[in-house]
Amino acid sequence: MRKFENNVQMIKYKVLKEVSKFAMEGTLHENLENIPNIVLADPKTRNRCCIYKERAIVTERVKIGIGGDKNNPNIIEVLESACDECPIDRFTITEACRGCLAHRCSEACPVGAIFHVGQRAYINQEKCIECGRCRDACQYNAVSDVMRPCRGACPTKALSIDEDRKVVIDNDKCIQCGVCIIQCPFGALMDKSYVLEVIELLKNEKEDTHVYAVVAPAIASQFTEVKIEQIITAIKKLGFYDVVEAALGADMVALHEAHEFKDTINEKGFMTTSCCPAFVEYIKRQYPTLLDHVSSTVSPMIAISRYIKKTDPMAKVVFIGPCTAKKAEIQNENVKGSTDYVLTFEELCAMIDAADINVEECEEDQLNNASFFGRSFAKSGGVTQAVRHIIEEEGIDVDLTAVCCDGIKECDKALKLAKVGRLQGNFIEGMACIGGCIGGAASLHHGPKDKKAVDQYGEKALEKKAKDALKVLEMKDINLHTTHK
Repeated sequence: MRKFENNVQMIKYKVLKEVSKFAMEGTLHENLENIPNIVLADPKTRNRCCIYKERAIVTERVKIGIGGDKNNPNIIEVLESACDECPIDRFTITEACRGCLAHRCSEACPVGAIFHVGQRAYINQEKCIECGRCRDACQYNAVSDVMRPCRGACPTKALSIDEDRKVVIDNDKCIQCGVCIIQCPFGALMDKSYVLEVIELLKNEKEDTHVYAVVAPAIASQFTEVKIEQIITAIKKLGFYDVVEAALGADMVALHEAHEFKDTINEKGFMTTSCCPAFVEYIKRQYPTLLDHVSSTVSPMIAISRYIKKTDPMAKVVFIGPCTAKKAEIQNENVKGSTDYVLTFEELCAMIDAADINVEECEEDQLNNASFFGRSFAKSGGVTQAVRHIIEEEGIDVDLTAVCCDGIKECDKALKLAKVGRLQGNFIEGMACIGGCIGGAASLHHGPKDKKAVDQYGEKALEKKAKDALKVLEMKDINLHTTHK
């Protein structure tokens, strides 16, 4: 029996499981309209006004679960029928208002939205533009600020509210980090799923096609009740030709980035990592003048995908991890065609259960070996650890002074300092999610993550050094460069 953090996660899982099940059976088209009734079989309502609205929301979720709006390039979409339970008015005057003579709240309001009746101030919500100046001006803290969780969590202010009080995503600002998905308590945001495409690829696998699964090292913190080796067996039972560690790609990236680092800092003063697509997008949208400082090395996902396709011309590659931004990364024109599809751990879980695979009964299979340092990419500080290891092993004549940023807020602080020339270091490791990849938006659970799980996973590696893990690979013809323009 699966354990879920909340009803939102449970319903999302059930939708993905039913979509996967019918797709595997080849009966999805006939059963598409039945999925809401299957997911919500009990007519007793859970959280909404009636069972009909609940099923209408599930219908929207099914649409996103089979790929969503094809005309919308954003990976994250809004379920409009689910987005109606948040407070309508962000700012309100509370009983703490003393009706003071200074009227600093109304004086601060740029649109004249605050008026006074007797000894009390009020906000005309028709005029309010939610600037917050009244809140800042009130000396009694009498202005209540109830921001929607999704908007409060968004690091780029990509979310706004339309005339119907529904959330709207500004695609030009969104970095696809997925934090809004986690923070919305009503499940009104969801990442597009490509389980349908992956299942069709596996079903139609022929002698001239080998479908590889590339598993992110963050898997160490996900399936805590079974062994990773059993998950590998379950993935193969889904029909994958082989399972490869993205951590091998991380070893490749660490080696390439360590050598790039010396040339970059000599020319430009500092360099940032490029393995987190949400972090790179954040720089593009918030600090475009710093783009030249971003490492030109591809991410581990792209590196290992290119290696697989170079060694096996019949390969198709599906990345499996905890990251919604990876789904957007593979659409980037500079790396398009390297990785074919991205699945999240949530989607993998649903597919395994849809196929009636009992992971606890699966035998343990060997995972293609990466080094301790490649596997450490899953945690904040891991990239720095790996690059420093290469610098020491290779005897590269350079001093690495790292600023490890755990989450977008820390990334923003470091980038601000770098922009004005006050960065206390020459290497910025940027991770959009708290804890690193183990805190990804599509993780199976979102509580505090124990980085020791990553270290324990790394300790299982037969090769402790990155170069030892890579010595069997023919890397000379693999293009590990990209551009972030």
